[in-house]
Amino acid sequence: MQAANDNVVEGDLLMGANAIARFLGVTPRQVYRLTYDGLAPHFKLGGSVAARKSSLSKWMAEQEAAAGAAA
Repeated sequence: MQAANDNVVEGDLLMGANAIARFLGVTPRQVYRLTYDGLAPHFKLGGSVAARKSSLSKWMAEQEAAAGAAA
C-alpha cells in the first residue's frame, strides 16, 4: 500500500516535546516555547506536538546561516 503523502521519509517523524527536545539538544520546556512562539517548524498530531527531523534540520541550518551573516 502506498502512503497518501509520498514525501514522508521513514523515521523522519518526532512525536512529542521529549522526542523533539532530544533531537534538538534542548529541554521539553524550550520546545514548547519555540513552538508557542512559532519559531520552530511543528504541527499537531492527535493533540501532541510533532515535527519532522528533516524540517528541524533545515530550520537549524537556516538559523545558523542567519547568525553567521549577522556576525
